[in-house]
Amino acid sequence: MGIANSTDFLEGGKIMFEKTHFMKTQDLLERGMNNSVFKRKIISDNIANADVPHFKRSEVIFESMIKRAIESEKIEALKEVPTQISDERHISFFKPLDYREVQPKANIDYLTTMRADGNNVDVEKEVVEASNSQMQYMMMTERLNQNYRDLKQVMRMA
Repeated sequence: MGIANSTDFLEGGKIMFEKTHFMKTQDLLERGMNNSVFKRKIISDNIANADVPHFKRSEVIFESMIKRAIESEKIEALKEVPTQISDERHISFFKPLDYREVQPKANIDYLTTMRADGNNVDVEKEVVEASNSQMQYMMMTERLNQNYRDLKQVMRMA
């Protein structure tokens, strides 16, 4: 994991630090942490409404969208000939998704029902999801902190 490569320099040797893999990793970790906080709010709402008739649980969609965006960037990078549209009326063959535009979204699950009153909240499942979300948050926090410690160490050596 290099901090900078030859394409990351501006004139005068100034590093465009925000375009490095390090900063992309940090940004993805921060987005993941924000998603975990959002997910915990949605799960809390689901649990709080577990006894409300006809309440439909929500779930957060984020990880799959981020994965799709990153994979689309890889596909674009592997292309030998980049596709460009010369006229806005042309149909694009492939447009890579920018991971920075991906935001967590809450989707309401209208398709399942857990009880006769129409409620579909399974409290045990929600508690497990909350626990998993908390563990993910803690792991991302630790990784983010370790990355900053590594950067601090590199800067001391320079």
